[in-house]
Amino acid sequence: MQYHLDTIPVWEALEKDTPCLFCAMHAKLEEQQIERSLGGSVMEPDERVRVNAIGICDRHHNQLFQMKNRLGHALMTDTRSMEVITQLEKLERKAASPVKKGLFSKGDDSSIAAELRRIISGCVICNEIDASMMRYYYTFVHLWKTDSSFRRKWEASKGMCIPHAAMVMDMAQSQLSGSKQTEFNKAVIHQLKECLIQDEADLNWFTLKFDYRNHDKPWGNSRDALERTANRLRGECIKSDAPKT
Repeated sequence: MQYHLDTIPVWEALEKDTPCLFCAMHAKLEEQQIERSLGGSVMEPDERVRVNAIGICDRHHNQLFQMKNRLGHALMTDTRSMEVITQLEKLERKAASPVKKGLFSKGDDSSIAAELRRIISGCVICNEIDASMMRYYYTFVHLWKTDSSFRRKWEASKGMCIPHAAMVMDMAQSQLSGSKQTEFNKAVIHQLKECLIQDEADLNWFTLKFDYRNHDKPWGNSRDALERTANRLRGECIKSDAPKT
């Protein structure tokens, strides 16, 4: 697959110095896609065809609902439901057929369950975000390989989360070879380890602050350590509202 360079979003995310530049880019993409989905595109025939065929996942249904545009959300969900009804009608006929079970066969009932899962497995918003993220992984690896100033900036940053580290290393496997790939992998893992060591140290101090003997001691960088550590381990899953110190 061919990817094009998209350097500006990657540089901008790196300049923000967040715990994971890819989480920052993903969040921005998600916000843009949610707004776009409930904007003018909600009435675009091509877009409606895509939504009808693929659907929207539970996470993005919730985010669409939070936008308070019930009409736009309802229009998308209405025509998608019509498409699902058509698929269920076909599945209903299949379900009415006698189930044949052999010694080593799960029978047709299991394939019907698989069809139901397939019907709800897609998301047009996830697809758009994933396609853009692949371009960002490609751009990151390209900049690391060709731009020494980018490499220095990244090495001095707060790194990235484990899931995105794995994704960018997958991209590096197809874009780098030999010693360059080894160097890249070592750099990513080393930075990931060092950042997690700092996160864990802050988190440990956060827990110790609840000991009455440490009540008057400064919090340091520990107030958001729980959020940072969880997000480092699993990608941005917790929004931090801890006060800055």
